[in-house]
Amino acid sequence: QEWQNPFASWDPRDFCNISEIVLPMDTYWSPPIFILERVNGQNPELNYVVLMHNGSFNSTRPYQVTLTCSLIIFKFPFDTQMCNLSIASFLYPAVTDFVMKTRRTPAEIMKESKSLILTDGEWKFTNLSIIEFTEMMDDKGFSVVTYVISMERRPTLYILNLILPTCALYLLDMAVLFGPSSLEEKINFQIAIILGSSMLAVILNNSLPTSSNKPPIIGTH
Repeated sequence: QEWQNPFASWDPRDFCNISEIVLPMDTYWSPPIFILERVNGQNPELNYVVLMHNGSFNSTRPYQVTLTCSLIIFKFPFDTQMCNLSIASFLYPAVTDFVMKTRRTPAEIMKESKSLILTDGEWKFTNLSIIEFTEMMDDKGFSVVTYVISMERRPTLYILNLILPTCALYLLDMAVLFGPSSLEEKINFQIAIILGSSMLAVILNNSLPTSSNKPPIIGTH
């Protein structure tokens, strides 16, 4: 965060050429912001701010939060999801008191994010866009900045553990159904196929997120 306070400036030549100082966060006013999609998380313990001689404040506070995100998993595990991270402040109206602006472009933030996030997880960070708008509440407008994050799921693990075993079971089922085996052997094998499919369904149910209105295509079939 960066903001300007003209009442907190000084001439470095009058103070031994000191051009910046580090102060506790509650020494001066700081912008109160909220993450709208936040469920829980850890508040930062770095409650300090850097004050420049020209009245410019700079605060870097690392947040680690869990967000809610509406997922569409119909194409699971080849799905791409879009999640919003909305930063807002509903204490000061945007028209007269408080307006938030992003300092960097989406391309610059994407480049930095890709260098920081893990690259061997389940998700691959693909795109980022920024939306700045005014949210109307009780006839007042409040400044909101929304980061739209696009993520692509890495499907290799699900293909090996779910899709290939399921296809193998159904191919064996068809081979035994039209094979020359006796009726008793076919019934026993069909029961084994049903048990195997049930175990895969349990594994699939534990692997899928619950925040989706529609099941995946491999679950409906």
